[in-house]
Amino acid sequence: MNPLDNHRHSLILGIVIAAVLALALGGVQMNQLALARWIHIVAGVFWIGLLYYFNTVQVPALADAAADKGGPGGAGITKYVAPRALFWFRWAALITWLAGAWLLGARFVPAFTLGIGTGDLSTTIIGIGAWLGTIMLFNVWGLIWPNQKKILGIKPATDEEKAKARKVALYASRVNFVLSIPMLLCMGAASHGLPF
Repeated sequence: MNPLDNHRHSLILGIVIAAVLALALGGVQMNQLALARWIHIVAGVFWIGLLYYFNTVQVPALADAAADKGGPGGAGITKYVAPRALFWFRWAALITWLAGAWLLGARFVPAFTLGIGTGDLSTTIIGIGAWLGTIMLFNVWGLIWPNQKKILGIKPATDEEKAKARKVALYASRVNFVLSIPMLLCMGAASHGLPF
């Protein structure tokens, strides 16, 4: 059995290789914070990677497919690609947020209160990033996914409801696309001490 023949097996193989590397490098302590950071980063790459795919590839491609009267249309994407991508997208969003909360640990409340009273700029910066990520998580589960279910026919909807759902899902996704850029700036600055 070749693990590269199946995406799930490939994902598991990547996790196993990372775990073996962590153990083999001896100096790398796989404590709870290191595990939380690793999960946060891997899930975040899934989430933001799919967000960028939707906004820069899939949505424009579907618009082009709809405009191409002699072409194949977007049925293949909406039937086979979008449901799978949205599955990974929404669960990666939740896992990213939960791992981030785990990673914050005792800094959770100070971060979400933007470090008020602490005088700690890094807590303020990570708090801004955490709030942006929280808004983005809400958009995924509260706006994008419920409306995509209508668009993809998972939930029955009239043509008028589907048209409205397209607009809401698109704008929520675009807001996330925009917010992801300052969110990543805050996450990098808070953890790596980068100046603005």
